[in-house]
Amino acid sequence: MNHALILPLLVPLFTGALLLFAHSLGRSSKRTLSLLATWSLVPLAIWLLVLADDGQLRVYALGSWQPPFGIVLMLDRLSALMLLVTAVLAGFAVLYACRGDDERGPNFHALYQFQLLGINGAFLTGDLFNLFVFFEILLISSYALLLHGHGQRRVRSGMHYVVLNLLGSSLFLIGVSMLYGLLGTLNMADLAARVSAADPADGPLLAAAGYLLLVVFALKGAILPLYFWLPRAYASATAPVAALFAIMTKVGLYAIVRVFTLIFGNEAGQLSHMVDAWLWPLALLTLGAAVVGALAARNLQVLLAYLVVVSVGTLLAGIALGSEAGLAAALYYLVHSTLIAGALFLLADLIARQRGDLGTDLITAPALQQPLLLGTLFFIGAISVAGLPPFSGFLGKLMLLRAIEPGAEAIALWAVVLVGGLGMLIALSRAGSLVFWRASALAQGHKADPVRLLATTGLLFGSLVLVAAAGPLQTFMQATAAQLLDLRPYLQIVQGGAA
Repeated sequence: MNHALILPLLVPLFTGALLLFAHSLGRSSKRTLSLLATWSLVPLAIWLLVLADDGQLRVYALGSWQPPFGIVLMLDRLSALMLLVTAVLAGFAVLYACRGDDERGPNFHALYQFQLLGINGAFLTGDLFNLFVFFEILLISSYALLLHGHGQRRVRSGMHYVVLNLLGSSLFLIGVSMLYGLLGTLNMADLAARVSAADPADGPLLAAAGYLLLVVFALKGAILPLYFWLPRAYASATAPVAALFAIMTKVGLYAIVRVFTLIFGNEAGQLSHMVDAWLWPLALLTLGAAVVGALAARNLQVLLAYLVVVSVGTLLAGIALGSEAGLAAALYYLVHSTLIAGALFLLADLIARQRGDLGTDLITAPALQQPLLLGTLFFIGAISVAGLPPFSGFLGKLMLLRAIEPGAEAIALWAVVLVGGLGMLIALSRAGSLVFWRASALAQGHKADPVRLLATTGLLFGSLVLVAAAGPLQTFMQATAAQLLDLRPYLQIVQGGAA
């Protein structure tokens, strides 16, 4: 048994617990411990990605309780990819936080580690109930991180976020209970086998449970009409927290892919692809509504939060295609959108620190201390997120548009994606002109901290890496999509065969 599969859980678990128990440690010691633990996840995730790239499905049974009994972790190409994206994003975000943002409240680094525990666990678990458990871990940590720094604005946004997600957790538990009551298992591979052999009379109840899960994942993933909590919550969070939250919506989308390709996928009989008819219109409506929100935004952080929702709609469109090419395009765009969104949230904070009391409000303000440097970084991020060449956003959207067959759906997707890209470009151009060109007075504030700049440019550099390695990455994404759509290795987990 390869024990490396459980290390992405053990490292943040024990680091977070140590930081809580040793709360009397000095600030520098806590920062060092948190940085070492977070960045150690990067080589670990790379190693797991190399292991997963051979196409073999690896299962880790805790306590040697074989599936479908006990707690099971499952590593395939998709989970390994998500672990790596999370590790890179978290590493740069915590580096940024160590320059002062972690001082705004107690136990920041412990909460940060528990957040990583929940996220990594959600990507690795092979059990639906444990997916609920890891969702709760990451949500409880995110509640505290969202309120980190205090302030009336954060408390108000945090209350909305908490109430909606508690409602989502209740629906999740109801859906899981229905599946367990009908099928007697919550192991995902075992559920896939039992759904296909279920009594047709139980079909409506199984469908109801599946739709409940879709609602929960849509809430976590910020899909229309359940995304209204996101702009205010992300805009009110501190910069490193908002950057880490860029992966949070992807957890919901990951759950949609995992559950509705495995449990309700090709082998589910009468319930095969039961949500496909819903995903396509929801994707286009989410994308369109988010672009309208971005055009109406009067604050840079709110604008960036709406761009996160735009990426959700784009990703959901690729997932809704249900094809290997569509999934591969969505996965490439997922990596791009996560890294660029994190970088832009950090960059917005750098801009706010040089605008005085006006912060990120999109109104005329004193000139920045470093308009050329920050303006260049903003230009790179804006071009990339809007989907213009030569950056990774362009390649991701191009792959998505090429993945759809000619027809009415293709016309709708091309229209929404291209018009939406134009809308994002207009919104970002307006924001850039107000921040960098229309100065009302001499420069104020201090120059950007070098470490904060390093963290921001490190994430932005990810767009260039995605372009430089586009060929190998596209091959890997296609292999990942093919693995997701081939259910035989997953079903062998509970059939006594080797994965």
